[in-house]
Amino acid sequence: MSSETRKLIANNKKAWHDYFFEEKFEAGIELVGTEVKSIRQGHCSIKEAFIRIDKNGEVQIYGMHISPYEKGNIFNRDPLRVRKLLLHRHEIRRLIGKIEQKGYTLVPLQVYFKGSRIKVEIALAKGKKLYDKRQDIAKRDQRRAAEREFKVKNL
Repeated sequence: MSSETRKLIANNKKAWHDYFFEEKFEAGIELVGTEVKSIRQGHCSIKEAFIRIDKNGEVQIYGMHISPYEKGNIFNRDPLRVRKLLLHRHEIRRLIGKIEQKGYTLVPLQVYFKGSRIKVEIALAKGKKLYDKRQDIAKRDQRRAAEREFKVKNL
């Protein structure tokens, strides 16, 4: 089997700032034809998106914005409609068990092509406190300063 390439469509940078990630999962997404065409043009955003598991055991993504396809006319759907994520039943059961613990949530990290299929990478995440965010910013600033210093010395 050939190795399939991953072509990134949308990234959720805000999630990296707001959460610690425990586990990552790859999920398929249920889309209609005009949504797929719009995503192929790169018109997708998961900045404000979040994921819930309903009482039927279905994983759904809310707030994922897929712009209407310009040539889709009557076939276009609502850009912010709720979309079903496709996971194995044992993965869903495991996620339900973890989410029932205090402080855990599901967050979409990125949307990408895997071969010809569109996938969503989701993560089991725990929210960062304000001091954790400040520590991350301080570490990033120190790393940048060190890289700048190293660059100046090597010129």
